[in-house]
Amino acid sequence: MELSRKLAEYSLRLAYEDLPKEVVEFTKLCILDYFGSAIAGSEKVPVQMISELAKEMGGSEQAHLVTGGQSSVLNAALVNGAASHVVELDDIHKGSIIHAATVVIPAALAVAEWKRLSGKDLIAAVVAGYEVCYRIGEAVSPSHYYYWHNTATCGTFGAAIAAAKLLGLTVDQTIAALGNAGTQAAGLWEFIEDGAMTKQLHTGKAAMNGLLAALLAQKGFTGPQKILEGNRGFFKAMSEEYDISRVTEGLGSEFKIMENSFKIHASCRHTHHAVDLLIDIFNERQPKLEEIESVMVESYQVALNITDNDNPQTQYAAKFSLQFCSALALLKGSATLDDFSDSVLWDEEIRQLLKKVKVVTDPQINASYPKQWGAAVEVRFANGETVKKQTDFPKGDPENAVTAEELREKFLNMTNKYPEKQRHQLADDLLELEKFETVEKVMVTL
Repeated sequence: MELSRKLAEYSLRLAYEDLPKEVVEFTKLCILDYFGSAIAGSEKVPVQMISELAKEMGGSEQAHLVTGGQSSVLNAALVNGAASHVVELDDIHKGSIIHAATVVIPAALAVAEWKRLSGKDLIAAVVAGYEVCYRIGEAVSPSHYYYWHNTATCGTFGAAIAAAKLLGLTVDQTIAALGNAGTQAAGLWEFIEDGAMTKQLHTGKAAMNGLLAALLAQKGFTGPQKILEGNRGFFKAMSEEYDISRVTEGLGSEFKIMENSFKIHASCRHTHHAVDLLIDIFNERQPKLEEIESVMVESYQVALNITDNDNPQTQYAAKFSLQFCSALALLKGSATLDDFSDSVLWDEEIRQLLKKVKVVTDPQINASYPKQWGAAVEVRFANGETVKKQTDFPKGDPENAVTAEELREKFLNMTNKYPEKQRHQLADDLLELEKFETVEKVMVTL
């Protein structure tokens, strides 16, 4: 049986009633975390540009935008997908290297609001979308990730599945949706070289394209049956190595969403391991610049491929600089949204320490990636003392988990543009989402 058929049959068969209580509760935390990132990102310049264009192009008022107002479901997926990725605080899955929330949830939300579907419907669709994109991502990782942004490429499949489920497509229609989602899958890492705004287009378009594929399939628009494993399909075209078995192994007997990780620092996830360790050293010593002789960060090669930048020139580039994030964590003891400002970017002490940070690949740590996203740090002090620390799992991984209360607090901090009462009410609503007959009741509060 074709992989697309297996995934379609699984996804359409999955019902809210099949979900264990812990999966429902965890999925609501993923949705809560998505909203926090989307609201925090809604006023950022790249997102405002995308929002302005969407409004200029027009569209039926079918779903709410986090930037304000309503537009078509396609525009809502585009804008809300872009908004939830820009502040670099969205969730992440280690094995597939995918930020699923930022592509799956905006596509699902747009359809659920438009069709006046329930919170239970939304939760089941999100679980299915995460499951599918994570499995496809695991099959092509890590080789696919060198040129391609997994969230943009593999995430498109997850968006299509979530939308197909909510639209009530048949198995054959869902296969077509997957086929046409895969042919639109794109997102190159070249933007990292100059800190361009492109990364927000990746997530917005992945959400939009997956939804477009499902909407077309509903009208009978056909798509390739073997978009994943075909001779000219996704796997062969876009990865040097792939493992087809990862797509179906354990399908139906486990819930991949439970492997999700949450971010607590406002930077690329590949910097978080070192940031965690250096914040620990800061808390222990509160070191001054003149006391620090050198900082060594050892990690896996992919982390260096994405974040080895010893001279970031923009706030966004700083989020993707392991050297900058390390210096920030060691001198400030944090890496919050407020820390990635122009004043901090050009802080003289951070700039001086940045020059003392060396990043290298460690063979053992590299061999454990992507199962473990580990790092070791060594800080040498002027008095001759050396402090070493190591971790296999950044804070927020299932193996080093954050609590539901910590995620709620993160949400409240990220939504501080709203009055306190509104923030708490929105958090309460999202954490009781299964009780809502229509998700529209949540969206109108934005």
